[in-house]
Amino acid sequence: MQVDASIFKAYDIRGIVGKTLNESVAEHIGRAFGTEAKALGQKAVIVGRDGRLSGPAMVAALTKGLRATGIDVVDIGMVTTPMTYYVAATRGQYGANNCIMVTGSHNPKDYNGFKMVLNGAAVFGEQIQGLLRRIQAEDYAAVGKSGKGRLGKMDIQAEYLARIVSDCKLARPMKVVVDSGNGIPGASAPAILRALGCEVIDIYSKVDGDFPNHHPDPSKLENLEDLKKIVHATDAELGLAFDGDGDRLGIVTKDGKVIMPDRQLMVLVKDILSRNKGAQIIYDVKCTQRLAPWIKKHGGRPLMWKTGHSLAKAKLKETGAPIAGELSGHIFFSERWYGFDDAMYTAARMLEILSREKDPSKLLNGLPDSVNTPELNVPCAEGEHHAVVAKLLEVAEFPNAKEVITIDGLRVEYADGFGLIRASNTTPVLVLRFEGHTQEALDRIQAEVMAQLARVKPDATFQAGH
Repeated sequence: MQVDASIFKAYDIRGIVGKTLNESVAEHIGRAFGTEAKALGQKAVIVGRDGRLSGPAMVAALTKGLRATGIDVVDIGMVTTPMTYYVAATRGQYGANNCIMVTGSHNPKDYNGFKMVLNGAAVFGEQIQGLLRRIQAEDYAAVGKSGKGRLGKMDIQAEYLARIVSDCKLARPMKVVVDSGNGIPGASAPAILRALGCEVIDIYSKVDGDFPNHHPDPSKLENLEDLKKIVHATDAELGLAFDGDGDRLGIVTKDGKVIMPDRQLMVLVKDILSRNKGAQIIYDVKCTQRLAPWIKKHGGRPLMWKTGHSLAKAKLKETGAPIAGELSGHIFFSERWYGFDDAMYTAARMLEILSREKDPSKLLNGLPDSVNTPELNVPCAEGEHHAVVAKLLEVAEFPNAKEVITIDGLRVEYADGFGLIRASNTTPVLVLRFEGHTQEALDRIQAEVMAQLARVKPDATFQAGH
């Protein structure tokens, strides 16, 4: 089978429909994944999809491939990625601790892809390359005596809503604005928030794979402008924004401040540590320098880890930590939840805490903060970004730094901020981020780190990241 190897990424499979990804590829992915599931004694795979226009055709082809290996398929229809994870996490006793979510996540509308869980663990890295090799060799399980797998359908909306509402209790009703950006969360998030006791003003809730209003990516500040305006113009207390497939959350305060996910994590961590003294708290290398002291202050043990939602999930499982979070917006709870990233559940937990406050925006705006850049990308030739980081590790000198952390690229720690250079796991770019306790500190740190990068890559120029 000839397939474009570039679609097999670090954490998922993702390509442009009609160019690098088509129904034939989807069917082969189904056959490869079904073969792996069968080898582990699994019986069924849960399949969901987001609101993209190519979704139905991709699901049909994927399902055909899965069933060809003798694996049963449970189609749960148009749902968020976390809902698909939820079904797999709660159906292990039926040999259905596996799922594939057909989603393009926050990518442009002509993309689609596959996020996968096999036997309760996220499929990433070498396992994804293993699926590619299996497809190239067409090394698939043959259908046994029982014939091809069966196909069933399930509506999970009511069960998922009830599970969140039974877990998260608001101290008082809150009025919130919700922007789903015409992504799949629009079909469920407003109803769940109302069931929690919120008064909800919802915008762009109609699921539309053309994304006519703005792109469903709350990590891009321009996508939050409409939400800010409506929160400001009404008596709502807070604005919530979901990404295209519902695993990342944006938060806007009454006065239009965006609370980045590493600061969202502060609120959640303080609450969790009140019940779990001494617990380890996991966060990625992009997060603010203000986070580790906050974790220690509230009785926790900070653990900085590599960037990547699959890597965070695996580390959460390995350490037994109650929560992990990433600057990108993926937040994972194992306390009271199942260890996967779920923006709807994160929103519910956040509202549970903020509903105890008379002025939630005051609490959020009062969290420790620094001056920082957005994520910056330095474009590289294919494979060059890893070579640049390796060379930097060899030759870079930071005499004014306190420490250089090398778990994922270089995070150069200063007394008053940090600089980060790491190789992206998904595209051929260097990912840079700078933070200072003051603008002067930020400028100084950025200049020092960029001077070292210029030694290794003199033509480095950066642009706003994704």
